[in-house]
Amino acid sequence: MTDKLIIFDTTLRDGEQSPGASMTRDEKIRIARQLEKLRVDVIEAGFPAASNGDFEAVRAVAGTIRDSIVCGLARANDNDIRRAGEALKDANAGRIHTFIATSPIHMEKKLRMAPDQVVEQAVKAVKLARSFRDDVEFSPEDAGRSEIDFLCRILEAVIDAGATTINVPDTVGYTMPEQFGGLIRTLRERIPNSDKAVWSVHCHNDLGLAVANSLAAVMNGARQVECTINGLGERAGNASLEEIVMAVRTRRDFFPCETRIDATQIVPASKLVSGITGFPVQPNKAIVGANAFAHESGIHQDGVLKNRETYEIMRAEDVGWSQNKLVLGKLSGRNAFRQRLKEIGIELGSEEAVNAAFARFKDLADRKSEIFDEDLQMLVSEEAGNHEGEHYKLVSMKTHSETGETPTATVVMGEGTHERHAESLGSGPVDAVFRAIESIAGSGAELQLFSVNAITGGTDAQGEVTVRLKKEGRIVNGAGADTDIVVASAKAYINALNKLYSKLERAHPQV
Repeated sequence: MTDKLIIFDTTLRDGEQSPGASMTRDEKIRIARQLEKLRVDVIEAGFPAASNGDFEAVRAVAGTIRDSIVCGLARANDNDIRRAGEALKDANAGRIHTFIATSPIHMEKKLRMAPDQVVEQAVKAVKLARSFRDDVEFSPEDAGRSEIDFLCRILEAVIDAGATTINVPDTVGYTMPEQFGGLIRTLRERIPNSDKAVWSVHCHNDLGLAVANSLAAVMNGARQVECTINGLGERAGNASLEEIVMAVRTRRDFFPCETRIDATQIVPASKLVSGITGFPVQPNKAIVGANAFAHESGIHQDGVLKNRETYEIMRAEDVGWSQNKLVLGKLSGRNAFRQRLKEIGIELGSEEAVNAAFARFKDLADRKSEIFDEDLQMLVSEEAGNHEGEHYKLVSMKTHSETGETPTATVVMGEGTHERHAESLGSGPVDAVFRAIESIAGSGAELQLFSVNAITGGTDAQGEVTVRLKKEGRIVNGAGADTDIVVASAKAYINALNKLYSKLERAHPQV
């Protein structure tokens, strides 16, 4: 019989550790609902002890999701575990995931604990977690650089203490696939009670090997993979869920396991996460990139026209790409709009939200003749973002740019209940707009990233702009979209300012 491969998604926890990707409670719920549609087995919703905001987010997800296990992360200490247990109280199925570092450098420099103390603390943590939930996962942080004898010792002890899943993280993305697969095999062979737990892996992508390492582990007995949508995560990111799932599905002849994932929900999940976090997907990204199923070469095009399988090992529609993306125009009515949102997996909670989104759709349709699914995704994401702590609002703007002259911008911006005006010069129209906005807001934030992407094809396509701001160690991403790229830039900058201002946004979740 084919084994089941458990898909553990940590987009809402490890994914939001990407600088600027921190999510509000409502954003986490939206993504969690999509992950449930995707049929993810386990959703790691956050780190309840990290902040009150994250505690409430985990509790909200636990109370919303019925079909997936909801997991909360906790360090191996009493306070973290009790907070996780409380946050998961309403979960239909809940899991506490506790961890402690096991590599010599982490134990000595970070924990300042002797190996015996680390084992004692790990066992105590697992036993306490079991008093809240029968489903307990344990991770030896930095396992990839830990000593094998010590790993065997501590993992045997935590399994005896009641851990039901053992997760082996390559925390810094250091190992090679053959090495990491061998580590999983050795641990399963050497630990006497290894058959009492599910073996899991959590790989980081510092050397671009997260997916390769994860799949090597699967071939050596791992039956849970921890991953994220779009490979989101701190530093270079985590193993990409879509790549893991489709590798296992496409190469059934090679992998002795299968997932329960509904692959048609992969692209909608990718677009949702990208829109909420403001992290665009690179065009050549496997599975979910805009070019993933595009063929430019004449040889390739000829082959695909004769037989798709000459150059395509998967069908685009199997992972959620629509073959008929053109869906709506300015003559489309409210019911057609609502139905199309439902078809692409967007749920708006109230009639008021539907009306507001429809009004924005009509405004966009007056400026853009053809409305694509990607436009709708961005429109709804932008609408949701505008209602979360909107202190600043773009009222109007005017820019002037011509050859040989210094560009200028005039901006009218709402700040609370007041309107304020500013004019500024700049090296370009976007720079002038940003200077004008900043002269009103006076945030003192440092602009770390300015990125522009076309949402769809065509000269009337909306431009999607991502702006990353940093202030006093806090990093936020702002996103904006418009058929006028300068207007989109202004929206993105103001969106980021609102996140800096809003109490709904938190500092980095593990500061």
